[in-house]
Amino acid sequence: MGSFVYGMNVSLDLRIEQVPGDDGAGEWLRIDEELHRAWNELDAGLALSVQGRVMYEIMEAAWPKARTDESLPDYMHEYAEIWTAQRKVLVSRTRHTADYNTTVIGSDDAIEQLAALKAETNGQIGVGGATLATQLLRAGLLDELVLATHPTILGFGRPLFDDYDRPIDLDLLDQQTFASGVTMHHYAIRGAR
Repeated sequence: MGSFVYGMNVSLDLRIEQVPGDDGAGEWLRIDEELHRAWNELDAGLALSVQGRVMYEIMEAAWPKARTDESLPDYMHEYAEIWTAQRKVLVSRTRHTADYNTTVIGSDDAIEQLAALKAETNGQIGVGGATLATQLLRAGLLDELVLATHPTILGFGRPLFDDYDRPIDLDLLDQQTFASGVTMHHYAIRGAR
């Protein structure tokens, strides 16, 4: 059985976007080579990735082109290869096709389909997107969090999860500190099924 792992860059107050539409690319992020390589290593080890439409379209717009963009450093080329080659599932009610080794699911039973996918997968399944992560959390299917916390308090903006009405107990599995001041914490979610 696989495990769903939600990885995200966050501010100290657990915001992932400062303003709608900044797509997590705000100036508050401190993504340097060291942190990028850590994300590369994590994503390269995933069995597959499950992404909501918004996150998928952000990635789709950037990473396929990055493979051949000679102005980018090697660690970004490396991530571009990881993302485009990786097996992916896009969860969307509005898109029915996708490229880059991507299967699309989007019916009313998407969470049940993801539960079945988890049961038949060996290894970690990356989760991209706050809406999808919240749905998996509510269903008791989200197993782990990997948070790269940037030393900034935004005070407003898109939260890590949509409204959630009960406490989430976590167990720290690992932590790492980067020269930029970013810390990466890997947590297990208690009570995941």
